[in-house]
Amino acid sequence: QVKPQFESRENRTCGMFKAVVYKTQVVAGTNYFIKVQVSDHDYVHLRVFQSLPYENQGPSLVAFQTGKTRDDPLTYF
Repeated sequence: QVKPQFESRENRTCGMFKAVVYKTQVVAGTNYFIKVQVSDHDYVHLRVFQSLPYENQGPSLVAFQTGKTRDDPLTYF
């Protein structure tokens, strides 16, 4: 659901966009830290916020880090 947000902010189109690992952090909603494979050897880390259900809003891309590899640890950013 956040692929279009990422592509717009990064000004690129991703043929591949596959989540491989994620972590969560509960706040007033949930932060998801997601490692996403965008090509054979390139990965990005996404921080996505999902508000509480009663707010009735979809997930929002808060921040991202590019230039990651499969072996880079997924940490808070």
